[in-house]
Amino acid sequence: MSGVDPGGVEDSPTEKARHRRVFGRLELIATILIAIATVLTAWSAFQSTKWGGVQANSYAGAGAVRTESAKAGSIANTQVTIDVTVWTDWLAALSDELQLDPNASQGPDGTYQADPEELSGVLFDRFRDEFKPAVEAWLAQRPLENPDADGTPFVVPEYKLAEREREKRLTVRADALAAEARDANQTGDNYVLTTVLFASVLFFAGISSKFESLRNHSIMIIMAVVLLIAGMTILATYPIEI
Repeated sequence: MSGVDPGGVEDSPTEKARHRRVFGRLELIATILIAIATVLTAWSAFQSTKWGGVQANSYAGAGAVRTESAKAGSIANTQVTIDVTVWTDWLAALSDELQLDPNASQGPDGTYQADPEELSGVLFDRFRDEFKPAVEAWLAQRPLENPDADGTPFVVPEYKLAEREREKRLTVRADALAAEARDANQTGDNYVLTTVLFASVLFFAGISSKFESLRNHSIMIIMAVVLLIAGMTILATYPIEI
């Protein structure tokens, strides 16, 4: 028991006074540890909640952007369908005209020239503004004469759809928001870990006063200090959300 040496002789008043002083200092340290750990536990819980909000907002944003991306993709697909349909009709009309007149719709240099009096010319003028440059670039390759020409105007670099580009940009943005959400989730989990560490500090610092032995009391305090330092070190590496 406290106050008795191994030989059964009671400690001197000086020894008892020293014991009380040491015990009191350890109690003071434990109180400080509990105060610090309590604040840091609350801070970690607060940050975990805030990052949970960031995660939710980022996932919601990613979902909204993906919806817009899908709409843009649907519009682009519809535009491609229109371009293919009109181009196919134009090609069929031009083929019929060439069968009747091999020089139909030809300009002075032998390239295609839309004739508003012919069906092919009418259809050519109805090509969408985004599609017409691709057709013109394709025709410039003289596909009827040049075996190395592209098979269709849909593969030339000039064929560009604004909605398709918008779809790609939105997809990239959605992926970025989803990545932010995953990072926020991980950060929130990390703050939960520090909450557990600081809760352990509270446990060891609080239970230390239950031991009358200075040795056991000191061990509990040391464990609390180690956990507090570890938790604070880890906490300092985490991002902060205000």
